[in-house]
Amino acid sequence: MLTVYGDIRSGNCLKVKWLLDRLGRDYRWVETDVMSRGTRSTEFLEMNPAGQVPAVVFGDGRALAQSNAIIGYFGEGTAYVPADAWDRAKMYEWLFWEQYSHEPCIAVVRFQRAFLGKPASEIEPRLVQRGYAALDRMEAALTEADWLVGDGPTLADLALVAYTRWAHEGGFDLAPYSAIRRWIGRVEAAFGIQ
Repeated sequence: MLTVYGDIRSGNCLKVKWLLDRLGRDYRWVETDVMSRGTRSTEFLEMNPAGQVPAVVFGDGRALAQSNAIIGYFGEGTAYVPADAWDRAKMYEWLFWEQYSHEPCIAVVRFQRAFLGKPASEIEPRLVQRGYAALDRMEAALTEADWLVGDGPTLADLALVAYTRWAHEGGFDLAPYSAIRRWIGRVEAAFGIQ
């Protein structure tokens, strides 16, 4: 039995859940609360020394961590990973960018505002600026196309929708981003996200 350790409040964890659900994979979800240090137990750290969720444990005991590595593994051979080498590389370009330039701003500001209760005045202004720069890049790409890569949804769309759809919880105003707002609806429909 496949076991997924995740915190349901985390976009990184949810993208794994959404893909597994969409693919009809059977798995057991183990809610792992990062706020109460659920990822710092000896047992968890033996399974995943990075001490982060999501983490997936396969029936044979092998463990895999990092959300985009996990969705890459399960997405292999599906329509969500382009067959064309160039499109596949562009999908990975977006996946790497998501973890380097999008998630560290949008998700971090959301966490600080929504879960730590920090007021906007206590948020590092550079994080907010970088978050809006990430949204600007996405808006530019989605103004010209329905999907980030190719003619249909890919893992890039799944990875980036996870925190973009919650950007408002960090105080990011999505009202000016009409292409992103339409794209969020398309991605939610494509992956059955509620």
